[in-house]
Amino acid sequence: MSEQNIFQPGMFFWFTLTVSVVLSGCGTEKVELGIASYPTSSSMVRCNPDSKTAPGGIINDEASTDGIKFNVRTPSNYDSTIAHPLLMVFAPARSNHFRMERMTGFTKQATTAGFIVAYTDHPSLTSTTTVQLGTIVGLIAKKWCVDEQRVFLTGHSDGGSVSMALAFMSGTKHIPSAIAPSAAGMNLEALYNHPCPDPIPVMVIHSANDQLFPNHGNESVSWWANCNGCESNAKNELDNGCIAYSGCTGGVKTWYCEGTGRHSKWPRRSADIIEFFLSSTQS
Repeated sequence: MSEQNIFQPGMFFWFTLTVSVVLSGCGTEKVELGIASYPTSSSMVRCNPDSKTAPGGIINDEASTDGIKFNVRTPSNYDSTIAHPLLMVFAPARSNHFRMERMTGFTKQATTAGFIVAYTDHPSLTSTTTVQLGTIVGLIAKKWCVDEQRVFLTGHSDGGSVSMALAFMSGTKHIPSAIAPSAAGMNLEALYNHPCPDPIPVMVIHSANDQLFPNHGNESVSWWANCNGCESNAKNELDNGCIAYSGCTGGVKTWYCEGTGRHSKWPRRSADIIEFFLSSTQS
């Protein structure tokens, strides 16, 4: 299967109708940033003083070269000389960068953990627009102090599909350090003919009651577990209810977290996602 055929026409129609009701409104609510506790280690990655000139705080309506809008959030005590992990949050159909922030609730807890967080709009989803969404990472890294070895991708429905596709598409698979797709519209049929990327931490989140993409979570995590060299029959239930595969290459984390909500609902896993990303790149 070519990368041009990853996303099928009409795949996301039902969710388009649903989310326009559930997530209506504009980005007018107060945004609360966290205070990061920066480490004092001399070995931490840094940016040259004065090389990253964008301000910290609440930055709205940035735009990619292709016109895709996105918001950026930094810790309230942002230090432009310290390289931050970057959390990219991709929106579902008919949502936008403001609605996705409210939907996921990442901002305060992620910035407290030292992340820069970016929320993107939803363009009509194709392989081309997926690549365009991936270019936003580089745009942010040019203006803010980002550790490009700690770039993490998540999103819901279409946004989950984007975070998954960027991790295996040939021109973008170098971007993420780990991914946590939620309710993604990719099953084994969509993934089967794609070459595996190098092992990467993956946290697949899906609902057992997802009527739009039934069983896609189980099927996609089995593909990722195979790519990560995990033992297919060796799984452990974690305290947070997720299932972790064992024996994965280099100890790469491969988790499946199943919920029971509707497709349109963001799972209550934001804190788990942040912890997964933080722990997945710790030596």
